[in-house]
Amino acid sequence: MNEELKTADLYSALNKPNLIFGADRELILSVGVIAFALIFTGLNLISTIIGISLLVFSNYFLRLMAKADPLMRHVFLRQNKYRKFYISRSTPFVKE
Repeated sequence: MNEELKTADLYSALNKPNLIFGADRELILSVGVIAFALIFTGLNLISTIIGISLLVFSNYFLRLMAKADPLMRHVFLRQNKYRKFYISRSTPFVKE
């Protein structure tokens, strides 16, 4: 009864989160759309500078967020969904 365990290869590309420029894909694309809309609707130097600076600074902060936890956006959305379920303090009925 000497049986060998079957092994399965797990490719790393299947387990990695979807990141663009090191940040969450949906967040960086939405910031990019907002920045380019700001640039092309304003069509002056000030709106161009504001749009590019918005893109650069938000990319920096989104990269910091993804470096801490690549799935932070999903965790935050799920936390907001269950906010009424989890109370923020302990109850007097906790068994110690």
